[in-house]
Formats: sequence, structure tokens, C-alpha cells
Amino acid sequence: MNTPVALLIFNRPELTARIFAEIGKARPAKLLVIADGPRADQPGEEERCLAARAIVENPNWDCEVLKNYSDVNLGCGRRPASGINWVFQNVEEAIILEDDCLPHPTFFRFCEELLEYYRNDKRVMTISGNNFQHGTRRTIESYYFSRYPHTWGWATWRRAWQLYDFEAKIWPELRETSWLPDTLGDRESAAYWRAVFDGLSSNSDVWDYQWIFSCWAQHGLAILPNVNLISNIGWGNDATHTKALDNPSANLATEAMSFPLNHPRYMASNREADKFTLENHFVGWTPKLYRRLRRRVLGRY
Repeated sequence: MNTPVALLIFNRPELTARIFAEIGKARPAKLLVIADGPRADQPGEEERCLAARAIVENPNWDCEVLKNYSDVNLGCGRRPASGINWVFQNVEEAIILEDDCLPHPTFFRFCEELLEYYRNDKRVMTISGNNFQHGTRRTIESYYFSRYPHTWGWATWRRAWQLYDFEAKIWPELRETSWLPDTLGDRESAAYWRAVFDGLSSNSDVWDYQWIFSCWAQHGLAILPNVNLISNIGWGNDATHTKALDNPSANLATEAMSFPLNHPRYMASNREADKFTLENHFVGWTPKLYRRLRRRVLGRY
């Protein structure tokens, strides 16, 4: 495979080994590894970080390995963001996986073909392997367009990532306009995401909400497959954000993508699918917040 693959790792060698084995089956010519450093107050974490790094040191296929390892702990926000910045200083496009995102073998071909197909189409910001529709097929094509750039196994280009803003600096200005409800098309969604974006200034422990904001600021589209190609297997008490094993997005089954790809006939986000995703994926993480916002939403905008 010619497309570079970037792998983000930390302190989970067992999960890293499973993801690395799937990458090995795809045999990318270039592998870029991003690793965070151990936390000083966590006994045994340095050893686990070193064990995870040791797994990726010697691929069993012909592969150039580039490493970006931090000696100190940068956290779940700044380490991925800075690492992906480094990736696109080195390559024009990449497939990106974290150490808990287990891909179906067809995920790699899906991303590689669409990276080429939409390489020069600035309307498309990202390609994801995630499908959170729980068995409902939204279109007859291989994939559909969405407002949500899911990042549990995804791919993008330097041209898109250079628009990423970790600090979401223009949010305070846009917050006072009708930009968010106009972008999302309904007040309930706007109320939810307004609260999320308001929290970014005080929370440096996330990076993906800033990617959503950056994509929306460009009116960018995300490509989502009509079958799920990624299973997040990192749920549990040792995870930072994905703790609740009863979350409907945990440990989803994957399916094979069929080829050749059947491309959509038009480019517009699928609002029905996006509404389902908001209510069953994002709100599944923060139900109390969403219920509170729904009670307040009428008359807010």
C-alpha cells in the first residue's frame, strides 16, 4: 500500500499489538508513529509506554518508520494534535489510527481509493471508517456524506489538516452569530454543539471536537462508509474517555467494504443519518447535558 499510515500509541501494549498486526497486513510503505510520554504520578506507566513502543520498532514488512515520541506526557488533546501536525509536515496525505481502533482489512483500500478520488476536491475534509447507524443503510452507494468527521480510524490530506485549529480561536466570534444553527439546520443540534464548543477553552484534553469545529468552519464534508469498518476496542476503566462498556458505540462489529466503490451521485450531508448520530453516538456520552439543553432550546436562538 502506497498511502502512509500514522499510528498513535501510549501505554497499552496489548491493544497496540492488535492494531499493529492489522496495519502489517496492509503493508504500508511508510509508517509514522506518534507516542505520548508517561505520567509521572502513574506507577508502572513508563514500562507500559516502552512496551508499546517496542512493538512498532521492527515491522515484518518492507517499511520506512518515522517516529515522533514525547518524553513528557502531553495528554489526550495536545499529543494527538501535535502528532498529527508532525505527520502532515512529512506527508501530503495519511490514514490515521489510534491504538484502540481496530480496522477491518478493507478499511485501508477504502481510504486509499477515496484519498485519491477526492484529493483535489476541497469540499471533502476527511474520510472515516466509522458507521454509527447500527445496521440502517442510508443510501444505495458505498458511502455517504456527513457533517461529522469521525476519527476512530480516518484519513485526510495536508490541505485539510492545515485548517485545523486546536484552540478554536474564531469560536467566540462565531458564537455571537447565527453561524452554528445555520450550519446545522436545527436548534437542538446547535444548542448541544454550542455547549461543547464553549467548553473547549477550558479543556485541553480533547482534540477531535476542534477538528469538528474546523471542518464546519470550512463547510467541509466528511465521507462515512455504509458499513462499519472500525471497532473501538479500548473501552474500560483504564481508558480516559471511553469508559462505559454499555455505550452503543463500544466494540462495534465490522463488515467488509465491497469493491469497486459505488460513488454517490450528489454531494450533501445526510441529515437523517446525522440526526441519528447526534442522538445515539454523541448524546450517548452526555445524556444529562442534552436533556438540559433540550428544555432550554426553544427561544434560545
